Amino acid sequence: MFITLEGIDGAGKSTHLAALAQWWRARGAEVVLTREPGGTPLAERLREMVLHEAMDPLTESLLVFAARREHVLKVIEPALARKAVVLCDRFTDATFAYQGGGRGFDHTVLAQLEQWVHGQRQPDLTFLFDVPPEVAQARRAAVRQPDRFEAQDEAFFSRVRQAYEQRRLAQPERFAVVDATLAPQAVAAQVLAIMQERAT
Repeated sequence: MFITLEGIDGAGKSTHLAALAQWWRARGAEVVLTREPGGTPLAERLREMVLHEAMDPLTESLLVFAARREHVLKVIEPALARKAVVLCDRFTDATFAYQGGGRGFDHTVLAQLEQWVHGQRQPDLTFLFDVPPEVAQARRAAVRQPDRFEAQDEAFFSRVRQAYEQRRLAQPERFAVVDATLAPQAVAAQVLAIMQERAT
């Protein structure tokens, strides 16, 4: 099973990867925990460039998809071929949300890149951690120095959130929305309840 976690920066999604991994391992599954951009040495180097170096939206999109191609070929597809569960912090939905929604980059170009890079491969389940941008911003400010994306204004993250919602509406069977405004324990309970339902 290929499972992704999505949401704007500060939604708290990364916190729940370990709990999902533990849930699957308790059921005897091999679990591969990974992230995007990243997941391989080359993709991690590209991630550093994307997060910290100024560039135009096309360059940014090309680097993200280059990292994704490496990740899909070397990590995701081999893991799925051996029947492992892949838990990935972000995938292509994030590109449509951040570069497409946030940056206003052409969705037609992104869709073409999506086809070239991973064809019909989509997650089996995507957890969308939904939270208002102002809440996420307060959380980010409390825990870390912002990278190039986290430093964007509230309007940027409003566009990102809206783009995520458009992806969800286009593929509702794949998405499970998590109310990320709740306390971490309540969010974790939602996530594990959804996982229990989808895995049976």
